[in-house]
Amino acid sequence: MHHFLSELQDGNLPVEKFRYYILQDYLYLGAFGRAAAAALAQAPDTESAVRLLKRVTTPVERPLHGALFDALGVSEEEAEASSPSPTNLAYMNHIEVSMDMGGLACGVAALLPCPRIYHEVGKILEEPSHPIYKIWQSTYAEGLLEASVAAWSEFVDELAEDAGPDIRALMEEAYLTSSRYEYMFWTMAYNLEEWPA
Repeated sequence: MHHFLSELQDGNLPVEKFRYYILQDYLYLGAFGRAAAAALAQAPDTESAVRLLKRVTTPVERPLHGALFDALGVSEEEAEASSPSPTNLAYMNHIEVSMDMGGLACGVAALLPCPRIYHEVGKILEEPSHPIYKIWQSTYAEGLLEASVAAWSEFVDELAEDAGPDIRALMEEAYLTSSRYEYMFWTMAYNLEEWPA
């Protein structure tokens, strides 16, 4: 388990690192929403559009951010004014470029790791003793992302089934790259990553 998560579970993670993480996550989810909207724009038919619309219009983690902002003393104005770290900016660019350049199949593959990984983290993390971290962990443990994971997974499977081997290879690379960025996101937060210049 990544040390960011293990220290969060043990209640030993410095609050400043978690605060940094939440601000960066807020920025990232804006990019996720834009990429999901781009997926909707590329929907091949009405049925797909209706299914994708639910993923765009249901910002499931925004209420969690609101609760955590209150607990951490963060205003929405501060969150909006914050700047993405190098890792976060690279991750946001990756999901948006995957959608723009790789089409719907690659874009959806790039989006899936975020909800899937957090859904799985919610299953394995034990309840932290720290009250702020308990809000975060319990939300995922209660299955916040279950419907989202099921929907995005279904899209990925359907698009992969209809794609040729070249597109499937690009989908796999987009998925793996996003998964790596998810791990790097925790490292970024743990190190309070800043731009070197």
